[in-house]
Amino acid sequence: MEQGVTVGVRGLKHVQVREYVRSVIAGGSPGSAAPSERELVNLFGVARMTVRQAMDALVAEGLLERVPGRGTFVARPRRTATPVTSFTEEMRHRGMLPESVTLFARRDQAGPGVARALGITVGDAIIHWKRLRRADGAPMCIEDVYLNEVLLPGFLQGGMPTSLYDDLADRGMRPTWVEDNIAADVATAEEAGQLEIASGAAVLRQQRRAFAEERAVEVSRSTYRSDRFTLRLRLGAGE
Repeated sequence: MEQGVTVGVRGLKHVQVREYVRSVIAGGSPGSAAPSERELVNLFGVARMTVRQAMDALVAEGLLERVPGRGTFVARPRRTATPVTSFTEEMRHRGMLPESVTLFARRDQAGPGVARALGITVGDAIIHWKRLRRADGAPMCIEDVYLNEVLLPGFLQGGMPTSLYDDLADRGMRPTWVEDNIAADVATAEEAGQLEIASGAAVLRQQRRAFAEERAVEVSRSTYRSDRFTLRLRLGAGE
């Protein structure tokens, strides 16, 4: 039977080692040294492969990083992905004044595409909200939003909210992640009139499916003026 320290975590040896190292590095400054594999082998009386498995798990979690020829250290925080923001939040972040004009807001029936995206049945009641979004007084995009009416009782009564995402947050359904599809296209005559651009001018089309945890809460289609809007993304697992 292997001899070594006894820790509070029962089960596989590599799990014991992993949780011990986790407790040791908790609160440690980025760049500070983690226990060496030799120390852990001697401390727990286990094989080096067992220690390596434990350390690999913490590296994969982003808590540790290996520096070839030097050792293993407390990792620097990973850069976060681009946060989920509303149009209003995004424009304010860019130092612009956002405005919205509701073109219509009505109860409708879900077609096949919207029903599939929202996880409901074709013909179920939805809310279709179409807006012209402005920034610093100039048209920025046209946005069609489709929402599951069952999740939003009273949404169409008493005036439309200033911010959809704020309203969803108040209901405990603020989107936590999204699927976005972006494509280049040209504006139709109707879109050109609303966006105050030439017919056939370049636009960016964004299709979004937004989720609160695992529940689809919003499907939207937005058409942006390409001369005023630049898509910004932060990608990558870390530094």
